[in-house]
Parts: sequence; C-alpha cells; structure tokens
Amino acid sequence: MSAQRYFIKLSYKGTDFFGWQIQPYAITVQEKLKDALEKLNRGKEVKLTGCGRTDTGVHASAFYAHVDFEEDPFKGFMDKDTIVHKLNCMLPASIAIQNIFPVYTDVHSRFHATSRTYHYFIHQDKNPFQADTSWYLRKDLDLPLMNEAAQLLIGEKNFNCFSKPITGKSTFICDVHFAEWTETENGYQFTIKANRFVRNMVRAIVGTMIDIGLGKTTLKEFEEILASQDRTKAGKSAPAQGLFLAKIEYENHPEINLNAKI
Repeated sequence: MSAQRYFIKLSYKGTDFFGWQIQPYAITVQEKLKDALEKLNRGKEVKLTGCGRTDTGVHASAFYAHVDFEEDPFKGFMDKDTIVHKLNCMLPASIAIQNIFPVYTDVHSRFHATSRTYHYFIHQDKNPFQADTSWYLRKDLDLPLMNEAAQLLIGEKNFNCFSKPITGKSTFICDVHFAEWTETENGYQFTIKANRFVRNMVRAIVGTMIDIGLGKTTLKEFEEILASQDRTKAGKSAPAQGLFLAKIEYENHPEINLNAKI
C-alpha cells in the first residue's frame, strides 16, 4: 500500500500549550496531535506539519495540518466520523478535530495556504470567563483613528518593525489584504488578513494601535514606525490570550477540498 497524506482541520485553546510547534520540555499542540495520530497508526511514527505557528497562549479557531502515513491506516477500515471521534477521545478538551480528509502527497498545509486571518479580542468589563481568551482593557479607544492607522497596513510592506528577531534567511515582507477594528458587545475586535505574517506581528500591531487609541501615538508617528523597520520604535506586544488564528484559505488550490469525505 502506498503512502497517504491527510489534511486535518482542528481548533484549540492555547492557554495550556507552549504554542503549536513541538519543542523540548514543553507541551505543545503538535505533540499532542502527533501522539494521538501515532496511536491510531498502531504505534508507527507519522510526520505532522501545520499551516503555521502560534505562540504560547495563542488560540486557533481554525487550523489546518497535514499528516503523512507510510501506509494508509484508515482505508477500508474507518470512515471519517469514526476517525474524528477516536482522535477527539484521545486529545485533551482544549484540542478539537473537526475534519480529516485525504489529499495528494504534494499538497502542503503551509506552503499552499494563500491567506491567513487573525482576530484579536479586547473586553472592557472584568470577566473571569474571558480571562484566557481576551485582553481586559478598561479604557475607551478611539476606533476611527485606529482604523485610519489600520489602512496604512494594507499592501505589500516590510513589517520588520512588528517582528521578533528572526535568525537565518527570511523575509519581513507581507501582503496585508484587510485590517479593521470593530466594536463588540463588551469591547473591541481587530481583524487582519494577509498572505503571511512574521513572528509576533499581530500582537505588536495591536499593542502599537492601542497607543494610538489612547492618544499616546499619532498617525504620523505610526507611519514613521512602519517606515523605520525598527522593532524598538513600535509599542509593546499585546497579551497572547486575546489572539486567535481564525481562518486559513487555499483559494488557488482547488485540489484542496476542505469539505472532502474519505
């Protein structure tokens, strides 16, 4: 039997994890999912790749990964619903599988993604049930001014000023398609969509824009921060708990059928 690749759609609450990617001496989402897949694969090792990375404490309401099996362990034995159920039974409550489906072996969950959308949530009234999934910030913000700043992010630009240091060869160029602040029932939501993001980019943008909303930074200063390509010029990063990876799109790849059945 030939090798088989599957796409997996999942969501997770990142509070108890040191991000997505496996790392020594730390509990990660990738490690937990890999362990569960290997149990289903009768103890044989699998290769698991995510559509991106999330940092410690960051959540994902939609995340895709692909897994490679040397031999397909499911074909003719289990249907999709059974596989999803078995995986969910083995995983902690903070990780949930929504779908799993076969793809061609050259289809890649990370490199074939055409856009990613993040949401950042802020609540203004202290709420113990939102403490892990939103930033508690009592002060009112100037949303119209923050949205003027958000429009300055649109387009293909160098976002080094909002990035953690990156070792090795990489690029800070991202193409931002959409950025907007909106009011919610008990606070604010920031939505940003781009082809890619550099490390810590969304949290650094949110933290800097909060300074604009509080009158600490002007639009002209925000433009200067963008032009500087200097992280020390931007504001502090917003806390991790308010950030969600919300949507991954594969628009230019019709062979990735996100509604496929096994």
